[in-house]
Amino acid sequence: MPLQTYFNVLKRGAVLAAIVLLAGCAIAKPRTDDPMEKFNRKAYHFNDQLDQAVIRPVAVGYRSITNPPVRRSVSDFFTNIRMPITIANDLLQARPVHAVQGTGRFLVNLTLGVGGFFDPASQLGIPLNETDFGITLARWGVPEGDYLVLPLVGSTTVRDVWRLPVDSYFFDPLSYYSRNHSFKAGQYYLPQVIYLVTLRARAIDAESFLASAYDPYVFLRDAYRQQRLYQIYDGNPPNDVIEQMQGSNDKNFDPDELLKEQHEWERKNDTNDKPSNN
Repeated sequence: MPLQTYFNVLKRGAVLAAIVLLAGCAIAKPRTDDPMEKFNRKAYHFNDQLDQAVIRPVAVGYRSITNPPVRRSVSDFFTNIRMPITIANDLLQARPVHAVQGTGRFLVNLTLGVGGFFDPASQLGIPLNETDFGITLARWGVPEGDYLVLPLVGSTTVRDVWRLPVDSYFFDPLSYYSRNHSFKAGQYYLPQVIYLVTLRARAIDAESFLASAYDPYVFLRDAYRQQRLYQIYDGNPPNDVIEQMQGSNDKNFDPDELLKEQHEWERKNDTNDKPSNN
């Protein structure tokens, strides 16, 4: 497995960060269409243990030695350097206006933004629209497929998993640069690690949402699918698509039963958290 795939596990932080954006929305009820759930939960547990043992401590340390402006500049740099991924996929999706906007944003930040460490494009009113090959496949009509949690990768689907090799190999400037230059001791991976650790450090602020979840695995699964749905429809998915995703159009959906399960879970965990008298 390439070393780059190993570092994709850090993108779990990006999903946690997305939870903050979704906090004002109603997270979907637990899904029933998860045939890979048994495997997924094992992979989720593995990734969570790795995160707690290695990745989160590194992210916490990173936050302790940097300040918000520094972290923002690092994030802005990598967001900008990866804009060709968005531009290429906008073209594949037949969205030339978005591709032109993305190109303009990339060039403005690359020049006026001192290599992308600053974001004057946003101040000039050029919007940031990010997309990838998974969204391209969705707009081509490819079905979502089963939800997957992959070790060292995290949340994805049968459709979305293709964005990892396609975007990385064909559209990512850093990947292209690495294939045409020699690096020693994994030096190429250091910038990417810094970027992904920055994402994980930013996601620390969202951990309370996950900690209070009825079932953290279900919470992340549904948050991921909801986030992708909003990306596919530019933040405005049709009502019938939302209802299908949430399962509220299912005649067997009983909100009272769901609330009862939530309360039972909370009571169980409150009992487990109480200190022993012994």
